[in-house]
Amino acid sequence: MTSEEKDFQRRKQISLRGLPEIDSVKDVIASFNRHLHYTCAKDRNVATNKDFYFALSHTIMDKLVGKWIRTQQSYHKQNVKRVYYLSLEFMMGRTLSNTTVNLMLEGAADEALYQLGLDIEDLESEEPDAGLGNGGLGRLAACFLDSLATLGYPAYGYGIRYEYGLFNQDIVNCNQIEKPDSWLTYGNPWEKARPEYLIPVKFFGRTQHNAHGGVEWVDYTTVIAMPYDTPIPGYKNNTVNTLRLWSAKSNKDFDLSYFNHGNYINAVLDRNTAENISRVLYPNDNFFEGKELRLKQEYFMVAATLVDIIRRFKVNKTATYANKTELYADFAEKVAIQLNDTHPSLSVPELMRLLVDEEGLQWDTAWKICKETFAYTNHTILPEALERWPVSMLEHVLPRHLEIIYLINHYHLEEVRAAFPGDEEKVKEMSLVEESGEKTINMAYLSVVSSHAVNGVAAIHSGLLITSLFKNFYLMTPEKFQNKTNGITPRRWLVLCNPSLSQIITEKIGDEWPTKLHQLIKLKEFSTDKAFLQQIFKTKQENKRRLAQYISDTYGINVNTGSMFDIQVKRIHEYKRQILNVLHVITLYNQIKSNPNADFVPRTVMFGGKAAPGYHTAKQIVSLICHMANVINNDPIVGDKLKVVFLGNYRCSLAEIIMPAADLSEQISLAGTEASGTGNMKFMLNGALTIGTLDGANVEMAEEMGDDNIFIFGMRVDDVTQLWKDGYDTRKIIARVPSLQLALSQIKSGFFNPGQPHKFSDFADNLINNDRFCVMADYEAYVECQERVSNLYMDWVQWTTKCLMNIASSGKFSSDRTISQYANEIWNIDA
Repeated sequence: MTSEEKDFQRRKQISLRGLPEIDSVKDVIASFNRHLHYTCAKDRNVATNKDFYFALSHTIMDKLVGKWIRTQQSYHKQNVKRVYYLSLEFMMGRTLSNTTVNLMLEGAADEALYQLGLDIEDLESEEPDAGLGNGGLGRLAACFLDSLATLGYPAYGYGIRYEYGLFNQDIVNCNQIEKPDSWLTYGNPWEKARPEYLIPVKFFGRTQHNAHGGVEWVDYTTVIAMPYDTPIPGYKNNTVNTLRLWSAKSNKDFDLSYFNHGNYINAVLDRNTAENISRVLYPNDNFFEGKELRLKQEYFMVAATLVDIIRRFKVNKTATYANKTELYADFAEKVAIQLNDTHPSLSVPELMRLLVDEEGLQWDTAWKICKETFAYTNHTILPEALERWPVSMLEHVLPRHLEIIYLINHYHLEEVRAAFPGDEEKVKEMSLVEESGEKTINMAYLSVVSSHAVNGVAAIHSGLLITSLFKNFYLMTPEKFQNKTNGITPRRWLVLCNPSLSQIITEKIGDEWPTKLHQLIKLKEFSTDKAFLQQIFKTKQENKRRLAQYISDTYGINVNTGSMFDIQVKRIHEYKRQILNVLHVITLYNQIKSNPNADFVPRTVMFGGKAAPGYHTAKQIVSLICHMANVINNDPIVGDKLKVVFLGNYRCSLAEIIMPAADLSEQISLAGTEASGTGNMKFMLNGALTIGTLDGANVEMAEEMGDDNIFIFGMRVDDVTQLWKDGYDTRKIIARVPSLQLALSQIKSGFFNPGQPHKFSDFADNLINNDRFCVMADYEAYVECQERVSNLYMDWVQWTTKCLMNIASSGKFSSDRTISQYANEIWNIDA
């Protein structure tokens, strides 16, 4: 791209964002220059883009601070009920671009930097993604924080300030290599340390009874929790909420005895042991790994958080109370705590410990407060993802909490016996303590028992919870089970990442839709407006060219922007069935090779996602994709008809380029395994068509847009159950489907990796002999459905009309809607 073309694109981008006020531009320039000089201590001659990024970030932060302080003052003055969202993961992505959008400063910042001879996109690219999460759960938490602020709800996010986020992924010789994500190397201009709120957190030790009949935790070691606050601004309002992340610090200075013996290294290592708690994010998604460090991370976060919540609760208590019971009488009327999956579930025994052991409340009083305060969101029914902590580990690390859990279980089982008299099998099934094999605590059961509300994250998922995982609990307390279908924030996932599409939507239906996404339904009346369809088509092509440029710059692969961009980006996991997509790509490749002159709808198939470092099968899938891509992309017979690209190091900022450019969204998990998904919603909102199973939120997406506007294939949940009941035989399917047989034999024989011909032979055998996620069973339906996709893609009017219907049907899937339902139906809070 020439400098003139680049300049034209910059001016066009500025115009899309509207004309900024002259005074605003002057203010930004003045503040930017001031921060460059005084904060960064640089001048324009020696400053780097990193310096310019910091100067701009501090400039935008200046616009936030006043609103941030006033928001917190308002909450305190009005003594409002607050919601606390506890999550071990927050995948926040980049803050600069999101903040300028929410503050309506993107136009002023863009124009100011243009006048200074700088490109805002170059500066934005200097910011590392705050990848403090593994995938959907952490990204959902980030969307929820945005919606809470936009809707004006008094809310706080609590998590861990990991020094190293989710690993960076490199592909070397077609293999995934993990590298540390040191996102804090250059500092973080968006956070504010709060050392005045340091909190000691205890580990290890033992318990003893005191003279007053209470229990004391003694001989413990202590780690200090240091809070770092990040402002979370709402969109076009004055609300700025807080995300508070805890960092672990040693509670003592260097041990002088080490120095006296000349052992400096041990003095340093002693401090590092404590600080390791917040060192790194565990990289496993949908796979439970019961390591002591993970347990310590979970407790560290909830222990510091609960002390902080109680401190804030007490600040508003100015009256004199006769006793602690009276003091805490309205705790649940002022505090709502949402557990984002089971990771924060140790907050239950910790709150009981604080109320009973530290504050002196009676057990029954404290338990009533707990149940009225906590609510629990479940995110998976996969057995391997459910947390079960070994009793031996809990006894060692958190001895008092194990005692409290045993007592909770005792009273719980009394209630079970009362509800199901004489049914000791129910008692065994519903116990929080599982005694088959190593004795463990079922943390999901603990969360259910301790919460007044339990929800799944899509209608089908919530239904499966009450018919399978929590069936007995539902029979006992059906009133506490709810559904809260996930959502995404349209500010980041349309306004920010797709300004061209946002602009043409605004021209048609006005500018309220970013906070009232249901208004997108008005677009349906333009479904026969060919001029509008051409605008949508043109916008999609522009976004495809942007992604194609990224692929060319990053991988040296030139892709055909006229081809269908067929995209599957998500964590690599067997249940998400990237391998089904791979089998289809191999089938397309074989079709082209067998008849090169046949008509063929060109496709560029893109994969992206990280495999957990210890998940061998997932890493094999990544490797197979890369080997396959090398063969297909270098086959002259195939040419531009088919290209395969693995988009390495998939992250939030890359998703912001991918989502607007997609033609086809692959949501092909086995029915009954994906809780909800949110990537499916992002693609839908940006006008991609979906090929998918009736799983997760796909079901509700189909209901909203109509079956004619989505490509549904494969087995339903009941079909999967019946398949296994009848005896699933993959070999029968393979024997009667030649294209599947050929694809599997190519994988097994090393066709795509002749230098290591046996690399995937065990992988292929396992797929054939242990097809847990029914890839073979859905293969034919998937291939047939993909043929329908290709046929439709040849008619741009019909295809674009369906794209429009997808966009227009996205209103339900705003996280604003989800949060409003939580607020009204679970938290009982007011904006």
